[in-house]
Amino acid sequence: MAKGLRLNTSRRIFLVGIIIGFSFSPVRVDAQAIPRTRLVLLGTGTPNADPERSGPATAVVVDDRAYLIDAGAGIVRRAALAAREKDMPALSASGLNHVFITHLHSDHTVGLPDLLYSPWVLDRPDPLNVFGPPGIERMMSGIAEAWADDISIRLDGLEPRGANRDGYRPNTHEIEPGLVYEDELVRVYAIPVKHGSWEYSYGYRFEGPDRTIVISGDAAPSESLVEACDGCDILLHEVYSAERFTTRPPEWQAYHSQFHTSTTELADIANRSRPGMLVLYHHLFWGTDDTGLVNEIRAAGYNGPLASGKDLDVY
Repeated sequence: MAKGLRLNTSRRIFLVGIIIGFSFSPVRVDAQAIPRTRLVLLGTGTPNADPERSGPATAVVVDDRAYLIDAGAGIVRRAALAAREKDMPALSASGLNHVFITHLHSDHTVGLPDLLYSPWVLDRPDPLNVFGPPGIERMMSGIAEAWADDISIRLDGLEPRGANRDGYRPNTHEIEPGLVYEDELVRVYAIPVKHGSWEYSYGYRFEGPDRTIVISGDAAPSESLVEACDGCDILLHEVYSAERFTTRPPEWQAYHSQFHTSTTELADIANRSRPGMLVLYHHLFWGTDDTGLVNEIRAAGYNGPLASGKDLDVY
């Protein structure tokens, strides 16, 4: 495959590594240095309409290049805000051309039309490269059909397109567990995770030049994430309040226990995976808050570095 876009089937042995427990040795950076590989929380929300938290979307920024994970509501404007307020030009619209989708729940994908078309209108020079589980090709084809009239007007109407007439066409890749992307800055591995009745759901491991970041996506406790982190620099993991879980109706308890990870379960995951920093996102608070979630994880026995993420936080 061409470097940067091919699926290297020979590297799918990473899945075997998950099973038998390969050890990864990420390189850590001096605490005073600005890391080359940074995690940016563009949206830490859920389907709940929380005005303080946009839909789930994350960026791994390496030097001047951005790699997005999921496309929740508001992703392009959230990225533009991060570009301005955090001085990260890699997140300007013209640079948003790689996205890795964890699974096909609407809150993680409803921003895909925005990500596909808005940067194109704003003169993104390259097409959008989309990586995701089986079904992502059908989703991207459906988006193209739904926006066909818009595309036609922008191409054949009065709007200047210049040479950028193909930027609306996504390069879509349905992926399997293992190495799914590499370029001169990163290697990206898809990690199979448990997410209720979804047949295909992934977390991702990003290996940058100086740090390794593992992102859970939506996941019930998954041993694959423990093995994929194994001392990684940052573990970004979803979470719900174990204390408030008992206040939920029985049918929702049945759902959440199969689809998501409680504070108690996450404390165990973190103790065994030993991240340099555990960051919480996709929070289900149910009446508690960031401090409450952190306290629950501490009470469950995890004493390592820990933060409850908010939109536009950078790690």
